[in-house]
Parts: sequence; structure tokens; C-alpha cells
Amino acid sequence: MELKLEQKQMQVLSPQLIQSMEVLQMSSQELLEFVEHSLQENPVLEAEDHYERQRDDREDLRRLEWLESNDRQNHVYYQQDDEDRPLAPFGVAENDEDTLYGHLLFQLQGLQAPEPAATAARFLAESLNPSGWLDETLEELGRAANLPPEVMEEGLRLIQSLDPVGVGARNLSECLCLQLQRNNPTDMLALRIARDGLEALARNQYGLLARRMGADVGDVRAACDRIRALNPRPGAGFASTEAPSYITPDLLVVEQYDHFEVVPNDRFFPKLNLSGTYTRMLEEQPDQEVEAYLTDKLRKAKWVMSAIEQRQATLLSCAKCILQRQEPFFRLGPGHLTPMLLSDVAAEVGVHESTVSRAIKDKYLQCARGVYPLCYFFSRKLGEEGDGATADSAKALLRRLVDEEDKRHPLSDQKLCEKMEAEGCQISRRTVAKYREELHIPNTSGRKQYE
Repeated sequence: MELKLEQKQMQVLSPQLIQSMEVLQMSSQELLEFVEHSLQENPVLEAEDHYERQRDDREDLRRLEWLESNDRQNHVYYQQDDEDRPLAPFGVAENDEDTLYGHLLFQLQGLQAPEPAATAARFLAESLNPSGWLDETLEELGRAANLPPEVMEEGLRLIQSLDPVGVGARNLSECLCLQLQRNNPTDMLALRIARDGLEALARNQYGLLARRMGADVGDVRAACDRIRALNPRPGAGFASTEAPSYITPDLLVVEQYDHFEVVPNDRFFPKLNLSGTYTRMLEEQPDQEVEAYLTDKLRKAKWVMSAIEQRQATLLSCAKCILQRQEPFFRLGPGHLTPMLLSDVAAEVGVHESTVSRAIKDKYLQCARGVYPLCYFFSRKLGEEGDGATADSAKALLRRLVDEEDKRHPLSDQKLCEKMEAEGCQISRRTVAKYREELHIPNTSGRKQYE
């Protein structure tokens, strides 16, 4: 056995460095939770008074909203026990008045419908999907509610007589017919098309519909326009039973007189300081155990403040680079992104690509165009030639070509591919089809308008 010394260079990640990387990739909500946990765990760490006041104000506002939602004038929404709601969801909106179920329940109680039809109607109201439709058959729902078919039919008629019009439908045709029967019962042509001709309507086959209905093509077009003006999702305007998630942008792009600036959105984020009381106590403390405890807490507090400052500085540097490279987007909007990779930003900022990846993870930027995730601004160049087209600009070009086409002779995916190549955007026919589907643009037959 031979023993020898060998010198190697190895990279070892310290616990502090690992935690710094974790702080860097935290979203704004995760970072806020991390800071609040640190404030509770470390007495040496303090937040400025204005943040504490804002947090107290938010708590007071939530209490006031809760009291208002439970006011006696809204008792009708809260007097239903769980046994009256067989499909009571696990997560519900704070106020049933804002939900489709609460809206229907209030109307049912106003009707004072006889039992057991009212029970069936409440069960059906609970069974509606977010669009206001019934996904299951009355037979299946009747077995689940232990009610006979004739009672379920009566409950369905009750539900379909309520607002919003079209609620309780079992398919698109029934939803549209319910709205036509309620709002314009004399429009028999539109009613017949909604009942028997939706497939031809979707394909713009006005001539075929005119022959089927024995009507003039112009009248058929007008009836189809009235059908398209209806709401196919009557329940979509109500609050979801799931708690909504809100996005807090980490960065704001502000337009100045002749340029744009990016600033951190730290309005609701606390500014951390070291406690003067505990710092003086550490200097004057004769007890070694207390001194060791405070020294450890002071070191951890400084590390938290340093990690957050480093995160903000890295994020702001990356955002400034994005703003500089994607200025056409901020001036002109979607469709004007330029190719940009993580390596481009990393080289300009002077960090590794993985650092940029962590910095932009789950981070959002707000500008005059809306709120965008930072990863939205990164895209590769399409093709080897051309003027640097990206997926964003390719979709904008595709949309323009479809809008400008002759709807009597719509362009196929291959023709669209050739026209896009002629304008400097080289992508394959399969990519055209993929982008078309992402933009919810129908295929050639779906866009064709027949005489």
C-alpha cells in the first residue's frame, strides 16, 4: 500500500451560501413569509414601524370584511347547514353572495318552492360546474341525491328558470336555447339554428344553414350573429369557490420623459434593522450565556439582511438588463420581443447563468402593458436566418396574416408558413399549427365563410 499526498481544488457550498441561493429564488410572497418568520424567531431583528402599522391595518381590514360579510342582512347565505349542501366544497369564497351557488340559493328561497323539488334544485345548484352547466346526467345526480327522476326534472326546471339565463344547461345547445327562449322567444330562426345547426354555424356555413332552415342567407347571418352574442358560460362571472391567488409584482417599469426605469416594488415589504436595545444589551452584558445567545442572533440577523439585500441587487441588475434589451416591447407591446438568452443577461451582469435563472424564478414585472413573469422576456431566435424573430413576434405575425386573409378562401397552415417565411420568419408548418392552436385560431375549415 502506497501513501501519497494529493492536492485538489473543490468547491464546497456553505450552509449560508445555500440559504442565500434559496432566498434569491424565493417569490415575493415566500420572501415576505420568510421575513415574518425571521422577525418572530429572532428578537435582534426588527421591522420599521410603518410596516407594522400596515400589517395591523391589513388585519383590521380583514376583520371588518368578515364582520360585514356576516351582517344579519346577509343571514340568508349563512343559515344553510352542511347537510343542506350535499356537495359542500372544501374551499369556499368568503361570502356566498358572490358565488353562483349563493346567487341561486337566494332566488330559490325567494320562490318558496315546494319540497322535495326545492331539495333537488339546491342539490343541482351545488352540482353546477364553474360555467354554470351540469356535467352529470339527471339519473346519476338523482341516485346521488336519493331522489326520483321526476323530482330531479322538476328541480332542473326550477334552476333553469333562475338568473343568470342559461344556468343549469347540460350542453351548449341547451344553454343558448334557454337564453333565446327567455330573452327573445319569437326569434324562431335563431332558436332552430341553436338547436340543430351549431356545427354548421361554427364552420360559417351560412348557405347550408339557409337551405336547411328554408330561409334567406342574410337572415341566417343575422341570426348567427345574435347567437354569437349570447353567453355560453353564464356562471363564469361569479366568484370561484377556491380562494384567488394574487400576484405581487417584484419590479415596476416606470416611463419617464424619454426613457424607461425599473424600480423595486418594496411598498409592502418591511425594511429590516438591528434592534438597538439588544445591541446595547450585548455590549453591556456580563453573562457569557446571554452574550453567546445574542451574538448568535445578531450574526443570523445580519445574514438575513445581507441575503435580502443581495437578492434585491441581483434581481434589479437582471431587470435593468432585460429592460435595456427588450425596450421595443415596452414601447410597442407584445409582438416586439427580441431574442434573449440567460447567458446574454449573465454575461452582462457578471454572474453565472444559474444565478440569473434563480433570480427570475417566480418573479413578476409590472409595466403599462400589464404584469409579466420575468421568464416571458427570454426566448430563442427562430431559425438560422431572418431578422431575429421570436415566438412572440411569430405569433403576432401569424395573427395579422389570419386577420388579413380572405375568409372565403382562408390560408392553409402551409400557405401561412410560406407567407411568414417571405416576411423573414422561418418556421415549419408544424410550428405554425402549434402557434395557431395556442392563439385559439381555428383551422382552415373553421375560418372559412360560405356563401
